[in-house]
Amino acid sequence: MTDMYDASRITVLEGLQPVRERPAMYIGSTDTRGLHHLVYEVVDNSIDEALGGYCTTIWVIIHADGSVSVLDNGRGIPVDVMPGTDRSALETVLTVLHAGGKFDKNSYQVSGGLHGVGVSVVNALSTRLSAVVYRDGNVYEMRFARGAVTSPISVREESLPEMQERYLAWYGEEPGHSGKDRREFLRLFEKKLSGTRIVFLPDGSIFETLKFDYDVLSHRMRELAFLNSGVKISITDERSGDAETFCYEGGICEYVRYLNEGSVPTHPDVIAVSKKDTENRIDIDVALQYVNSYSEQVFAYVNSVNTREGGTHLEGFRSAITRAINASARRNNLIKESALSIRGEDVREGLTAIVSVKMANPQFEGQTKMRLGNSIVRGIVDSLVYQSLIDYFEENPKVLSAIVEKVIAAARAREAARNARELARRKSTLETSGLPGKLADCSERDPEKSEIYIVEGDSAGGSAKQGRDRRFQAILPLRGKILNVEKATPHKILKNTEILALISAIGTGVGEQFDTEKARYHLVILMTDADVDGAHIRTLLLTFFFRYMKELIEKGYVYIAQPPLFRIAKGKQERYAFREEEMRQIVAELGEKGVSVQRYKGLGEMNASQLWETTMDPGRRVLKQVTIEDAVYANEIFEKLMGENVEARKEFIKRHAKEVTNLDI
Repeated sequence: MTDMYDASRITVLEGLQPVRERPAMYIGSTDTRGLHHLVYEVVDNSIDEALGGYCTTIWVIIHADGSVSVLDNGRGIPVDVMPGTDRSALETVLTVLHAGGKFDKNSYQVSGGLHGVGVSVVNALSTRLSAVVYRDGNVYEMRFARGAVTSPISVREESLPEMQERYLAWYGEEPGHSGKDRREFLRLFEKKLSGTRIVFLPDGSIFETLKFDYDVLSHRMRELAFLNSGVKISITDERSGDAETFCYEGGICEYVRYLNEGSVPTHPDVIAVSKKDTENRIDIDVALQYVNSYSEQVFAYVNSVNTREGGTHLEGFRSAITRAINASARRNNLIKESALSIRGEDVREGLTAIVSVKMANPQFEGQTKMRLGNSIVRGIVDSLVYQSLIDYFEENPKVLSAIVEKVIAAARAREAARNARELARRKSTLETSGLPGKLADCSERDPEKSEIYIVEGDSAGGSAKQGRDRRFQAILPLRGKILNVEKATPHKILKNTEILALISAIGTGVGEQFDTEKARYHLVILMTDADVDGAHIRTLLLTFFFRYMKELIEKGYVYIAQPPLFRIAKGKQERYAFREEEMRQIVAELGEKGVSVQRYKGLGEMNASQLWETTMDPGRRVLKQVTIEDAVYANEIFEKLMGENVEARKEFIKRHAKEVTNLDI
């Protein structure tokens, strides 16, 4: 090792090498979320063509070999030589960061792929990628490997029948597509023989997994179809034969109805707002409807990109709807109680809304576009949506009355919940200094070094308390199944003993008092039995965290413990298995004679040392981090699994029953 540090130590990464060296900087992560982000980046380019009015149809296909194809009938990526270079525009777009039509205001008025790194990043992180462009009666093709050109651009002229046959050969025999589908496919290209086809295979040396989830991708394709009315988006999975086509002429109004399936609406019609700010080139589309729910479903988009952390457009909408309902209610004497204060959280209870903004120069935070930062958007959305809602309520007094009645009920429930919290706080202060009596706390006071196990049952809680490291591990045993918060009012939730203990132990509070900075532990670990009941309790806990402490999940604080299913012993040898196939493999390795296998029915069957060794020792344990890849998709799952719609839950179970690997019957 040398201490010399001079110019020879400076490394300059050329071309797309920075992407391969630091992929998370460009796609967020290298886990399943980053893998799916590759597809979104390619599809976003096709959506940009649709936003410009040049594309009507998009196909996504998950191939059996793990590759993905994305085809659109847009204009096709330009193939002529770039001025001042000897490279085609196609090669430049696929091999150079920050190159593309998104920076030319004349090419795209609005664009989701703002940063101009999308397709080139996909190319860099793929073992192979091919690009086929259909333009002016010609077919252009290039091939790449890990971002480098392996086959230079080629061109061939094809007649209409030849081009149709080539399209058909690629598309025609895929599972899930009938002869009618193929004929429709051909008719589409009889009049418009242009478009782009990208096929890529993600690099296994970059990603932790190469398995695409059809449900995750199909959900995103449905979402894009809702947000871009009239655009047809098809997705096919060669592996399973699953195939769906999405096209919604009603746009985000249909999106709201879809989200509200199974719920009872407070008013029959979806309220729609569509406004333009021509000076700033901003289009605002909002659709909303209230239902008989206690949760809020409000999702915000910019140029069809889901801004999961909100931003100025969402802030403007929330301000507008709160002001509009307050003003209209008081103007029409619908609020009789002078002391009753209507707050934003009251207005949002039971609200389902989509806020979609399309604009020329959005300022996103990071390449993954989680939050909109343009300050001007807040005021524009607030002003235009507020006036539109005021006008709507004037013309629809019955709708206003129904909404205000629900909002007043929410305000009263909030006051009751606040009183319940105050009572619980006073009681806990007198009895247990603010912490639940069943909590076995740790001695460490630094939240970053502390962790809490939420344990199912007193028996397992006893073993966990004996086996833990008291310095940094706290144990909170819960008795039985906690309340399903998806079906309960906030007032009822805050009267539940187990939930109160959970809130008190974690320390963040809930509702308007919630503060992530007050979290007493930065690892919150759910430890339940490895059976059906344990899975149900874990789901109830996850529902609570998603609805009332979602920021803890977003910060990466929530984990699921992985206790073993089997203990395999032979003589003095003792090993553990988490799956049945793993158990059989261990039995075969040890030799079947004299081997005893114990199937754990619950955590309580393990003594303290076994629980520590298998599930709690930081050096050996396995934890699954709970993440939210797509808030809309996660919201739908909780609605289906824990909500009132029994039929939707049955359909979900039927669809996914074969995917269950550890079912305790």
